[in-house]
Amino acid sequence: MVIQLRNKRSADKPIKLFDEIEVTYDSNRWSFLKKLRNKAEEIIKALHESELEAMVHGSVARGDVDAYSDIDIIIPYVVPSHKVESALTFKNFIIYSKKMTQATPNHAIKAHLYLDPLEKTSVTFPLIPFKDLELEFYKFGGLASLKELSNNIRVAGCTKKLTFIEPTLNGHKEFSIIGRENEVAKRLNITIDTVIERIRVLTRRDKIGRTGVFLDKKLKSDESFEHALKELMDNNPAIRRVCFSRLNK
Repeated sequence: MVIQLRNKRSADKPIKLFDEIEVTYDSNRWSFLKKLRNKAEEIIKALHESELEAMVHGSVARGDVDAYSDIDIIIPYVVPSHKVESALTFKNFIIYSKKMTQATPNHAIKAHLYLDPLEKTSVTFPLIPFKDLELEFYKFGGLASLKELSNNIRVAGCTKKLTFIEPTLNGHKEFSIIGRENEVAKRLNITIDTVIERIRVLTRRDKIGRTGVFLDKKLKSDESFEHALKELMDNNPAIRRVCFSRLNK
């Protein structure tokens, strides 16, 4: 069957597919996927030239893109923010906005650089080290390296609808991960705890809606992430605790 583009609300809603279905992409979808992956590859190459390892995650890595898909680049380790910004601007990327987020007081604080006015293309990196479980969240959604982008290789991963996506020559196969948690964990080489946690979070979000994040701070164009983080640590005990606990390990 040929997949139809859906609105963002329905696309993110968890569903349960009792049977595996196969989705065939039409020429428009292949063309759009190529466009997004080419841009992701260009950004990651710019970062690699400054010795920054990065990957693309989500639908661009898996291939199941739609009109609402974002380009999400992740650097999975702490790095000086000026080095990331310099690597991008040197290759003529424009940083339209900067933001710091933290999902809960126990999660890592992340920096986000947005490379378009609508914030659909971003480079994300942690300001304090990720926990293993947090790193696996990205593997859960699918991670593609520069080599995989260059060789047109798509990867398996899970969507916010809690469906498992397995790329095929003509598109992809998909099935609900509910009831198949162990299989999904093995196929993605992640822990079952990660799969269960993602199901819990995304199912809860579907029931009660988005509840916001603990920290969502927009930065000025000339403001450094490190300076903004120090100010937060000075004024917020919860942020200070999580920073000290991770940085002192």
